[in-house]
Amino acid sequence: MLYARPGTLEEAVRLLADTRGSAFAMAGGSDLLVRMKGGNVEPDLVVDIKAIAGLGEIKQTGDGFLIGAAVPCVAMGEAAALKTAWPGVVEAASLIGSRQIQGRCTIAGNLCNASPAADSVPALVAAAAKVVVAGPKGRRTIAVEDVPVGPGKTSLARGEIVEAILLDKRPQRSGDAYLRFIPRSEMDIAVVGAGVSLTLDANGRIESARVALGAVAPTVLLVTEAAKAIVGTKLDAAALEALAGACSAACRPIDDKRGTVEFRKQVAGVLAKRAAGIAYERAGAK
Repeated sequence: MLYARPGTLEEAVRLLADTRGSAFAMAGGSDLLVRMKGGNVEPDLVVDIKAIAGLGEIKQTGDGFLIGAAVPCVAMGEAAALKTAWPGVVEAASLIGSRQIQGRCTIAGNLCNASPAADSVPALVAAAAKVVVAGPKGRRTIAVEDVPVGPGKTSLARGEIVEAILLDKRPQRSGDAYLRFIPRSEMDIAVVGAGVSLTLDANGRIESARVALGAVAPTVLLVTEAAKAIVGTKLDAAALEALAGACSAACRPIDDKRGTVEFRKQVAGVLAKRAAGIAYERAGAK
């Protein structure tokens, strides 16, 4: 196996594209190194992107935030402006691993690992985050939900690499939240995860919303019917029940040792209601 630590994005793309065998980009390595140790993958080349200028920075612009692919999750929690604007996204990132892992792991790596149970992805999907992808043919920007296509599989072509995650400027009277259920108190994989982002009108009614679920299908689900159930409401009991029902109906989970199909469907509705309530309060609802 070869290991490369390029100093530019162009060099990283070239290395990934030109390698004849299997090549992997490594942002933090908290997923890739575990998979390698377990014998699940045997790369011919590992391209470490931590040394590429700009990829380890969080930038705030007039349009929102740009989070470089090599930004460790701990840095997101220390970025006050990002935490204020998108607390649900930051909270989801903070759930990945231990404090030690937080110093290495990244939301770009969490996304590209393409686990259905990835914590940061439902929060990013709910926030309508986008991904800047660099490759041999240049750059393109796609929705976060278009990156994973199945467990362990992404839509990225050979030689392509995630350069950054984009979050829009937070609209006024908006809020987001992410919750997950795990059997243990911490450092576990989500049995179900739910992310909600919403914006209120001047009268306190929900003007727009996005609801995303994790660990209940091969990829994270953007549940449009759940969002429709709460738009136009002040998140009353009927709206919350409709939200929960839409979430449970959208689930396509599996039975495994960590949870049954029935359990995951029920928990998805419960978590979505709770996350919506938090997001609603953060949006300034009274």
